[in-house]
Amino acid sequence: MNLVPYDEWRAGAPDPAFSEWLRSGTEPEWTAVVGHPFAASITRGDVADDDMRRYLIQDFQFVDSFTALLGAAVASADSFESRVPFGRFLGETATTEEKTYFHRALAALGAVPADLASPDLEPVTADFRALMDEARTSLDYPAILAVLCVAEWSYLGWASRAEEPLPESFVHREWIDLHEGPVFRAWVAFLCGELDRLGPELDEEGRLRVFDVFRRAVRLELRFFDMAAGS
Repeated sequence: MNLVPYDEWRAGAPDPAFSEWLRSGTEPEWTAVVGHPFAASITRGDVADDDMRRYLIQDFQFVDSFTALLGAAVASADSFESRVPFGRFLGETATTEEKTYFHRALAALGAVPADLASPDLEPVTADFRALMDEARTSLDYPAILAVLCVAEWSYLGWASRAEEPLPESFVHREWIDLHEGPVFRAWVAFLCGELDRLGPELDEEGRLRVFDVFRRAVRLELRFFDMAAGS
């Protein structure tokens, strides 16, 4: 793929935001993620229990790495104003609501404690955790933002496609709710806004470095849904 440099791209783009440059540069993979058949099945509530259990068990394996990545964002952000939303999200969502959901949902789907504590990792799960850990240890704030933004923005992308009424089963309904609504939209807007603020100030090498991380994360999201769908 020939990526158009950001300065050249934004001159003719209807939305010149740096985050949009990152997103559009990953097509068609981005659209494949947010429109993935497995994600669509979640919004309809018709994922088979065995498939949903496997998906959530693997997704739960990101909780620790994701929490650590949020901590790295707090440490590496360039201002107090930027640190606060990460700390708030870490305390209110990542370590409470979402973790509680995993335990309730997986219990309802017949998982046992060992499934959460020490499952066999799918290759894509191991690769995605490695990318999170790579970004965390780099303490490179734009790179950390890139991984977080893909994880949250892409999930908002598919969850926002859910139609009312939402699925009756809390396993599907609450998973959608965790990735939709005013609070989550504001969180995604903050992540995109941070990239939009910092990206134009980077030199070309720095922008390409952030794009590479963003693209790797998008491709991993697509592989993860493919794994969940058994393909």
